[in-house]
Amino acid sequence: MMRRFALLATGALLGALAAGSAAQYGGIGGATAAATDTYRQLNLFGDVFERIRADYVEEPNDEKLIESAINGMLSGLDPHSSYLNTKDYQDMQVQTRGEFFGLGIEVTMENELIKVISPIDDTPAHKAGILAGDLISHLDNEPVRGLTLRDAVEKMRGPANSSITLTVLREGEDAPLKITVVRDVIRVQSVKHRVEDDVGYIRISSFSEQTMEGLKKAIEEIEKDIPEDKLKGLVLDLRGNPGGLLDQAVDVSDAFLERGEIVSTRGRHANEVQRFSARSGDLSGGEPIIVLLNGGSASASEIVAGALQDHRRATLVGTRSFGKGSVQTIIPIGRSGAIRLTTARYYTPSGRSIQARGIDPDIEILPNLPDDLGNFDTVSEAELRGHLLGEGESEKPAEPAPEADAVLDSETGEEGDEEGPQGALASYVPEDPALDSQLNYAYDLLRGVQVNARFPATAEQGIPN
Repeated sequence: MMRRFALLATGALLGALAAGSAAQYGGIGGATAAATDTYRQLNLFGDVFERIRADYVEEPNDEKLIESAINGMLSGLDPHSSYLNTKDYQDMQVQTRGEFFGLGIEVTMENELIKVISPIDDTPAHKAGILAGDLISHLDNEPVRGLTLRDAVEKMRGPANSSITLTVLREGEDAPLKITVVRDVIRVQSVKHRVEDDVGYIRISSFSEQTMEGLKKAIEEIEKDIPEDKLKGLVLDLRGNPGGLLDQAVDVSDAFLERGEIVSTRGRHANEVQRFSARSGDLSGGEPIIVLLNGGSASASEIVAGALQDHRRATLVGTRSFGKGSVQTIIPIGRSGAIRLTTARYYTPSGRSIQARGIDPDIEILPNLPDDLGNFDTVSEAELRGHLLGEGESEKPAEPAPEADAVLDSETGEEGDEEGPQGALASYVPEDPALDSQLNYAYDLLRGVQVNARFPATAEQGIPN
């Protein structure tokens, strides 16, 4: 029955391909040629599959072979498309609810090592001292090289109170660091806030199902603690925020906008356009807003930053964002798995695609980097191998992976400079707010200590190109 189902599914797929090819080639002949070529490739896959089953040195697991093939097909599209087996799908659903097991780090794979995009606030990894830009070369003394990102993440997962030792390569350190992290249930409080005299500070670390509710409570409590005539404005900190749910990013943007488009998504076909617009009502009552962002701000956080910047509702302070301007759709497949498939690009209200480009702040302020950290770099979307090309970006040939002792110097291909760092200089956030140059500049702007033509943001300044 399963074989018959697979053949029927393949037939339906080929029918669709043939129909599309007829339109492309302008006739049945082109469609037939395309279908024949697809059959040939499917036969090749079948031949390889059967050869592995018959001749591999050990008897392979058919399910794992198929899963690996699907994974290879999806990961070959871009770094964000992947297959989710039953366990991964369940884990993903738990994470979007803001609770999961693990270390608490957002990672990618770069040059066959695990690259830390950002540790999540108040998680075991964050408390153990893992930093954005760290490269993890070994997991419990087992080398990462040769593992897929999925395999590496699976090894980092585990029950609460179990530990794992990470070997970390960090520029500025003469030798690898051994950092032991104790796994725990990660309950992410995605919104935190505090009152800084006459300024309200709101930190959004990710966009989960609880984010909008957390934002409402934060604003209510700030307004309760600071009299209206004393409140100078709000700082919305999105630094190191790796993203999350699109609908939560839309709601957070809507919370500060009275009208207008928030974001649009555009798929493969001209009719696959979705637009999300603001509804009347500004939760902050029109208070001045400064958004902090950096190289660790990605995806949903870039949607918020782009919307508020385009509508001149907020002034953006910090460094360039990560540049993930694509939308992934979770599509259930089979009995209990799913695929995470890139289905669209998103655009800011002015029509900007920030894919592989990022969002430039209105006012660039570099962080104060401690001497013991050195000038280390972090990855951006444009530097991920196989990334979806941004507008105007030409495809570059893949460069060979550097040797292990050169990874720290060449993983991004460029150094930060005076015109704007593209690395972890732009991702570092000091633990001590007193040493946080970006945050303190924002406070000074709101209090009038610093003066800049880009603040306060006004509609008269126009929508940036």
